[in-house]
Amino acid sequence: MSYIVGGATLADKAEFKECLRLTWSQPYILQLVFSAGIGGLLFGYDTGVISGALLYIRDDFTAVEKSTVLRETIVSMAVAGAIVGAGFGGWMNDKFGRKPSILIADALFLAGALIMALAPTPFVIIIGRIFVGLGVGMASMTAPLYISEASPARIRGALVSTNGLLITGGQFMAYLINLAFTKVKGTWRWMLGIAGLPAFIQFILMCMLPESPRWLYRQDRKEEAEAILRKIYPAAEVEEEIDSLRRSIEHEKQLEGSIGEQSLVGKLTKALSSKVVRRGLMAGVIAQVAQQFVGINTVMYYSPTIVQLAGFASNNTAMALSLITSGLNAIGSIVSMFFVDRAGRRHLMIISLVGIVLWLAVLGGTFLGAAHHAPPVSDLETRVFANQTCPEYSPSARWNCMNCLKAQSTCGFCAHGGDKLLPGACLAAGEASRRTCHAGNREFYTEGCPNNFGWLALVALGAYIVSYSPGMGTVPWIVNSEIYPLRFRGVCGGIAAVANWVSNLIVTQTFLSLTKALGTSATFFLFCAVSFFALVVVFFTVPETKGLQFEEVEKMLGEKDYKPWKRYRPDVSSKGRDIGLSIRYSA
Repeated sequence: MSYIVGGATLADKAEFKECLRLTWSQPYILQLVFSAGIGGLLFGYDTGVISGALLYIRDDFTAVEKSTVLRETIVSMAVAGAIVGAGFGGWMNDKFGRKPSILIADALFLAGALIMALAPTPFVIIIGRIFVGLGVGMASMTAPLYISEASPARIRGALVSTNGLLITGGQFMAYLINLAFTKVKGTWRWMLGIAGLPAFIQFILMCMLPESPRWLYRQDRKEEAEAILRKIYPAAEVEEEIDSLRRSIEHEKQLEGSIGEQSLVGKLTKALSSKVVRRGLMAGVIAQVAQQFVGINTVMYYSPTIVQLAGFASNNTAMALSLITSGLNAIGSIVSMFFVDRAGRRHLMIISLVGIVLWLAVLGGTFLGAAHHAPPVSDLETRVFANQTCPEYSPSARWNCMNCLKAQSTCGFCAHGGDKLLPGACLAAGEASRRTCHAGNREFYTEGCPNNFGWLALVALGAYIVSYSPGMGTVPWIVNSEIYPLRFRGVCGGIAAVANWVSNLIVTQTFLSLTKALGTSATFFLFCAVSFFALVVVFFTVPETKGLQFEEVEKMLGEKDYKPWKRYRPDVSSKGRDIGLSIRYSA
């Protein structure tokens, strides 16, 4: 059985074995899949690259260093663009086909990458981020759809899984490329601009590939669709697959006709009039919103910044350590493939949320301890940098490093040259102060303070990722692929996806502001509290769908005494599953 995960699908081991056999005999399939899969790579790359590039954008533009809102906007505008791109991409897919949608996504990626690489001001970077976000949104919908419709049915799950793996692979590649360009002139320009290369390659490859055979068949371009299917399937299977495609599309059209209304508002009104859809939609949207509100994208978008908040001043060190989080996220996605059918969706989500709550509490406690043990600001040390002293600092004030970093005029802490935990100097933030501090073999801190707790923060961060990735990272998408009636799956899935993107936007646009307003420890404690609330809500609203057919899920949601926290076991009351079905409830 296959499951959709953020546009990707999880497959079992038998599917992967069959995939290797069939793609070896039909190499054209791999050409289709990996050409379209570059969209997943770009999606992941853009998600990961901004985390490292932001450190150097901040160093190059004083306005960015002084404004957390501007930094958040640079990050979150790609998410805002993705919301629009996903909606526009859905219309494009239906109206003009999958191939043109991928080509347009590539053009947007390429335009955005070039705009960012050549940007003279932060405002132009934001424009480039919007273009890239539009491409991300379109790619997130279209790439897995194209792969799914151009794949043989029995290995579809395994092939679409490659898109999900390419997304996490793209995130990991982004951290590696960030690290590679740290010593190159124009650091962040190369980091952001390099995304244009795979977008250009995919554009060329897609120009040489056909449209989705399923889309062509729906447009009554049956001869073109059949010609493509003959390249994908072995000769002995082609006629059977053509007949299967015909029956599938006829069934799809019948379902669409049963809805009665063709407008989005009409479909939505009819969907919400159904108790089954309302219950399924509540579970699906809650799972998607919880996925974002546990704070994952604060880690993926701001990982190097969080490492600096933990007391590691160097940009290079912050990005090198951030590779760990990206690697653990990729590993967790693979682990999920093997456990989601054994442990069950609901169990995995609950176990994942328990771990998330625990490790967010540890992170909050770690940052609280670091703040309480921040080294003092010494008047003697500060006098050494007389012309660069923080404007708000007064020798009569008993400041420590945290007071220095919270100064309204944006200041940084220049650590003691011998021991970073000894009293240091509070200087006005800027490139001149940073160079002067470094000239004395000192570290210059602008995000977090030197401390002995940094290693614990990194362990907690890694454990948080390990808890998140196999459960909350993948399961909400699986639940959303299984919990809606087939005739309403498109509109309900779209609502849940938009809820996910909007939640993502809220988190990314507020994280740095929260750390400034509340403090780093209080921000993580806030995410911890939200995650605990999510645990409670998920426990009482999201049912287990493991092992249930789509019809069984629909029947389960329609029961009078439906309780999501109870386990549902289908009883086949006659020989055929389709002849009689009753649902048994057990604790």
